This record gives sequence, C-alpha cells and structure tokens, in this order.
Amino acid sequence: MRFSRSVWVIAALFAVMLLVAAIAPWMGVRLISPDEIFGWRGSTPDPAEAKIFWQLRVPRVIMALCAGATFGICGMVFQALFRNPLAEPSLLGVSSGAALGAAIAIRVGFSAGILGSQGVSYLYEAVGWQRLFGEMVTPVFAFAGSLLAISIISVFSRLTRNANDASLLLAGVAVSSLFSSLIMVFQYTGGAVETYKLLSWTMGGISVVGMSEGLRALPSLILAFAMSSFCSTELDLITFGDEIAATRGVELERTKRLLFAGMSLSVALVVANCGPISFLGLIAPHVARRFIGARHRSLTPCSAAIGAIALVICDTAARTLWAPADIPVGIIICFMGAPFFLWLLFKPRER
Repeated sequence: MRFSRSVWVIAALFAVMLLVAAIAPWMGVRLISPDEIFGWRGSTPDPAEAKIFWQLRVPRVIMALCAGATFGICGMVFQALFRNPLAEPSLLGVSSGAALGAAIAIRVGFSAGILGSQGVSYLYEAVGWQRLFGEMVTPVFAFAGSLLAISIISVFSRLTRNANDASLLLAGVAVSSLFSSLIMVFQYTGGAVETYKLLSWTMGGISVVGMSEGLRALPSLILAFAMSSFCSTELDLITFGDEIAATRGVELERTKRLLFAGMSLSVALVVANCGPISFLGLIAPHVARRFIGARHRSLTPCSAAIGAIALVICDTAARTLWAPADIPVGIIICFMGAPFFLWLLFKPRER
C-alpha cells in the first residue's frame, strides 16, 4: 500500500513532535537522568527529582504541546477566513482581547487559582465553590474579550470590502493596542503583587503544577482541531473568494460565524491558562505550507504539529538557558516572530 507525500510529511512531523516532547522534560535548571526517576541499573529513585519531573516538567510540556498546536490551527483558520497571510490571533487582537477579559477577571479577584481569594465573597468561600467559580469565570471573560476583538475586525472588513491586507492588519494592530492599553491600566492601578503577576502573565508564560493543570489546554486543542478538520473543504473554497465558495454550496455566514466563535473560544481557553503568546499562529501555518501545500485537510495537523514543536522547544529554552531564572516563553516567541513577520511583510507576493 503506497501512501501519499502528505501522509509521510504528517507522520514525520508527529514523530519529531513526540521526540521533542520526550526529551524536553529531562532538561531544565538541572538535567534529570532516567536512573533518578525509574531506578534503572540498580539505583534508587530520587523522590524529590521524581516529583519535579512528574508534577512540574511533564505537565508543562503537555501544556506547551496543546497551546502551541491550538495557536497554530487558529492562525491557519484566521488566515483562510480573512484571506490574509498576515492574520493570526495576536495581530488581529484576539489574543489581546482574551488577555483583557482574563485580566479583568484576575483583577477583580474572581480567579482564585491565580491571585488567591481576594474579591471572592465569603459565601462562595464558605460553600467551597471558590475554586470552581474562579476556574470558570476566567475562560468566560477571556472568550468574551476575544469574541469582541474578532467582531470588531469582522465588522471592519465588511464595511470596507475593498480593504487590502495592510488595512486589515492595521485595524488588528489598533484593536490590539487598545486592549493592551486597558490591560496596562489594570497593571498600574493594582498592588505590587497583583501588578507583578499580571505583568508576568501578559508576557506569555507556562507555569503549571500537576497533571490536571497541564491538561487544561487540551479541550481548546480538541475544539480547534475538530472544527478545522470538519470545515476543511469550506476553508479551501473560502480562500478562493466568497463568490466561488457560495457557488459551491458553502453557507458563508453560518460557516464564518461558527469558525470565528470556535477559534475565538479556543484562543481564549489557551490565553486564560498561559497568557497571550504572539506570532506563533503566524509562523506555524506558513512553515506548514512549505511542507505540505495549502489543502486544509493536511494543513491542519501540520500546523498543529509545528506549533507544538516550536512552543515546546522555546519553553524548554526559556527555563534552561537563563537558569535559575525562568523567563516567559512569549519573549522568545516574539524574538523569533518579529523578523519572520517583517520577512512576510516585505517579500514579493507570490501569484
């Protein structure tokens, strides 16, 4: 049985992803050997190292895998919907909108998991609903912010049908700047501890403890992957233009609303857990197209795998290269993404 080139490319990317995910937990401030975890070659397992490995490093790698894959898929979908190669969650303001919503929830004290129980009423604390309420409210606020951002850009694109790539990009930058300025207001008006936590969180960092926290981004990945795979044919047709897609039987309004809401929710869930991470949704789809082409059925798993690989490698570098300091991974992604964005902006556009 002969497989197509796309199947081999997808298999190779997933093999690389699994290899990177298997190596990353052993690296950090101190390298951990398999003997210290499993007690091979007659050695005794180290309980302290085992706790660091299973409670900190492995969940962090899982979170990075899910978050990176989600950003890669969402960037791919937004680029198809806007027919804009520069579209991605952070440049369109979706990440900033989600960050603003989550920052509001954090600032007023709803999110018990991040800033403790400040602002949570005694009733919720007494009946034991504090943690559940905090975990539910932050993603809801983040989703509302991301949906507001994508709605603004969508309305702008409708009102200015002749808008080019640069106009939509500038509109997204304006929305992102507006939301970022509002986040700075919360940072400036908060206390010292709250300001520091908000600042480090808005830089985009992965900090989880326990497997349950590491799996929090898994629902967002499942949602993004399922929706993009189910609508892959519609995405192919939309990239050729609304008229062509409509003549092929695509329900444009329904499909776009569904994908906008689904991708916004996926971004919101990720941002609520690890903060906004810029440029990853821009880099992953473009690199995937170089490997596999533009068909979204094959592009979806490739974008997910490349986004996951990139975020795991960058997060490993963030907690290893500057040890014992643990810098936010968003800084490294921006350092890589800014030159890539400039290259896309100024390279000759292919026909």
